[in-house]
Amino acid sequence: MTLHLTAALAQAVIDHAQTDLPNEACGILAGVDRPTRHIPMVNVEPSHTRFAFDATEQLAVYLDIDERGEQPLVIYHSHPRAAAYPSEVDILYADPAASYLIVSLRREPELRSFRIVAGQVTEEQVTVE
Repeated sequence: MTLHLTAALAQAVIDHAQTDLPNEACGILAGVDRPTRHIPMVNVEPSHTRFAFDATEQLAVYLDIDERGEQPLVIYHSHPRAAAYPSEVDILYADPAASYLIVSLRREPELRSFRIVAGQVTEEQVTVE
């Protein structure tokens, strides 16, 4: 599989990750067939190794996505000091219906995407157009 991102969406994710340093940033990319909208969210467990969505904010975002006829296609977060690869906690809590985009900031920003289903991690290509 390939995750297709516009340059603007890719940059929005990177910018959010850099803004939230030294903590992980998190959010959702929504759309119909491809991600078209960036929805930054608050990390309620601010840390450089963990993130969590606020349940109330997440419900509101998902209701808005549904009202617009979109889907939450990508869940993203950053790894400020680590590689762009899912941690054990990421794997445990991943939504199998969404792509799982991770941006690493340990060197130059690096975007990698994964599908995580029943603990199995499969990398998908990221194309920035």
